[in-house]
Amino acid sequence: MQTFSASSSMQLSVPPKHFQPKKIVALGDSLIYGFGDPEKGGWIEQLRRWWMLPDSAGHVLYNLGVRGDRTQQVAQRLEVEFRHRGELRNRVPDLIILSVGVNDSARLARHDGRSYTDFTVFEKEIASLLDLAQQLCPVLFVGMVPVDEAKMPFLDCFYYNHADQYRYKEATRIACQKRQIPYLDIFDIWMERGEIWRLKRLSHDGLHPNTLGYQALLEDVINWDAITKYHSLDLITT
Repeated sequence: MQTFSASSSMQLSVPPKHFQPKKIVALGDSLIYGFGDPEKGGWIEQLRRWWMLPDSAGHVLYNLGVRGDRTQQVAQRLEVEFRHRGELRNRVPDLIILSVGVNDSARLARHDGRSYTDFTVFEKEIASLLDLAQQLCPVLFVGMVPVDEAKMPFLDCFYYNHADQYRYKEATRIACQKRQIPYLDIFDIWMERGEIWRLKRLSHDGLHPNTLGYQALLEDVINWDAITKYHSLDLITT
């Protein structure tokens, strides 16, 4: 497995000429946008900058994350955003990275309030989003980060909890599996690392990763088999 850290030095392992630069769009909520990381701008921004380095794969990566977006809103803007990221010769992007669903899972007004997006509705909406995305180009899905339940509610209104997060992420994982869309289960990965590890990587709001958290998220993505074919650098921890 490859590793990546803020202090990593980067060494070419495969000549860049073996790779055709891709145009990639990343759509979703604040996890794509990078909210909570004022130092490095989140994992998408770090990946974008990495692919801009000399002798890198040279991929073009567009951050199309919108804070607060739910699945329905991402679906509504998906094709328009996709069609306007062709750049050269009217071409369209080669890959879509999706990450959405945590906002759908929130409870409103109180910890046992109604779900922001009814679960049955969510199942239909996530299926529709995946079907639409898959009609456009290959798709990868990065799952949600587990929250700090002790910090809820968020904005005095939204109550997030692990049980609901698990339910919504499982629906997403299964929907991806049915469509053979690679799914990175960040929720399970982070839960397995323990509470102490997780809390050090969440912002004070208990919902968004902090700089350390986005660094960990980047490492998880970089080490994901589904993404390795899109990059050409070995990242060696010093």
